[in-house]
Amino acid sequence: MHFTFRIVLSMTLAVPLLALSATPSPQPQNAPAGHVPSGVPPAAMQQLPEINGVVSWNTLAKVTPIKTKDRILPEFSKEIVALNDKEVKVQGFMMPLEPGEKQKHFLISMNPQSCSFCLPAGPEGVVEVKTKTPVKYTFEPVILSGRMAVLKDDPMGLYYRLTDAMPVTMTAK
Repeated sequence: MHFTFRIVLSMTLAVPLLALSATPSPQPQNAPAGHVPSGVPPAAMQQLPEINGVVSWNTLAKVTPIKTKDRILPEFSKEIVALNDKEVKVQGFMMPLEPGEKQKHFLISMNPQSCSFCLPAGPEGVVEVKTKTPVKYTFEPVILSGRMAVLKDDPMGLYYRLTDAMPVTMTAK
């Protein structure tokens, strides 16, 4: 089964009902420029800032799909390969894989979900996360620390996995 289908199927079964109520409504035709539809979390309307000490999504995007005999596999930049099996911090938006307010296994993405049934990024913009303790689901971006695995041939089509992850608080400088 293809990665996207598996994840979308998992998400359709697991996305909390709260996520459905926060799906942006269409922009009214005569709404002023910059109008934010009601019910949309502010974090969903902005891109993530670069933070010192946190792996950049621009870095994680440095991957090239290479066609082999019967499949397409990722070829990672040296910068990404150097992250393998290292303790890193990653920021992103939570995408639950199971129902419930607290999550131990979920995805984080460089973009917030705009549809409960859609992936907001390709495999270079998503990290699978397995935490030590459950993390409360939020629409706001989270920063997690954990051991990064760079996946060269994952059966689900994932490129990255963060294990033993824990939320961290970063202070602005």
